[in-house]
Amino acid sequence: MKQLVYTIFMCMNVITCAKNQPKLPLVINTWAFLNATEKAWETLYDKLGSSLDAVEEGCKTCESLQCDGTVGFGGSPDENSETTLDAMIMDGSDLNIGAVAGLRRIKDAISVARHVLHYTQHTLIVGDLATNFAKQMGFIEESLETPNSYKIWKNWQKNKCQPNFWIHVKPDHTATCGPYHPAKYYPSNNDVPYDDFSSSNHDTIGMIAIDVQGNIAAGTSTNGARHKIPGRVGDSPIPGAGAYADNDVGAAAATGDGDIMMRLLPSFLAVEEMRHGKTPMDSARNAMKRITDKYPKCFGGLIAVNKNGDYGAACHGMEKFPFALRNLELGKVTLATVNCASNKIFYN
Repeated sequence: MKQLVYTIFMCMNVITCAKNQPKLPLVINTWAFLNATEKAWETLYDKLGSSLDAVEEGCKTCESLQCDGTVGFGGSPDENSETTLDAMIMDGSDLNIGAVAGLRRIKDAISVARHVLHYTQHTLIVGDLATNFAKQMGFIEESLETPNSYKIWKNWQKNKCQPNFWIHVKPDHTATCGPYHPAKYYPSNNDVPYDDFSSSNHDTIGMIAIDVQGNIAAGTSTNGARHKIPGRVGDSPIPGAGAYADNDVGAAAATGDGDIMMRLLPSFLAVEEMRHGKTPMDSARNAMKRITDKYPKCFGGLIAVNKNGDYGAACHGMEKFPFALRNLELGKVTLATVNCASNKIFYN
């Protein structure tokens, strides 16, 4: 009965709605963040919320639960032991975006991003001034540090600040903590890239929601890379890198080594591939291949969805990449994985 009521309510005056059932509505997100998926679905389906509502509530759930320690407060301390947050949300109906980066001392990053979307003509607000904006919008300022995040930072210091993101500096960044200063660059074996990106270090939540009226929203939330240089911002709050949505086509969201992935805008590329007729699976694979052709050691994953509710995923640098989803056809929150080598999806 609930499904019938929802369909009648949402499909009113939408001629094409019936043919899209049961793939729509749809919620899908990176990684096995099932509680976030469930909350987004409850918002979209049970409470008849918008796709923007669903993305906000789903990401906010992950922030509150500190998903894998890589979303929300108390995770991924930077070199100064501080946790800062990045988030974005995009409305596929008009391509409007709200984002925050380097947000300090405010827990609700995705909600602050939505306030940027709705209450400003800007796209991205950063740092302490993003904190000031959040306070003006009624958010509470509080420390994002926890005993666990402080312990992670102290252990990193005891390990001579290894690993870190510095190159071409003195003293030797591979053997000691800073402060560092520029050094004349001579290529050497010491100039190795940071290789600590993994599913235990950088699980940005990227979420996409579509209602039966075809309204698409996408969003991301993260506390960034562990031990990052203070002030660093990755791909998550960058439109086209962390996520992208367009009602005319579909949406995509990415996760992984943001410093590399943001250089090639994989979410935007995946949407453009779908615009030109590619399936979501092929689009995700092509977007990841564009990255790995340049950076074969890159770690990352991507989900892509077209406006009809068809979806795909691709990954590199791991054996398999999990993602969670729900639609009427599945009937429950479902955990799926894509094999990075074969590009085949398996359902748990």
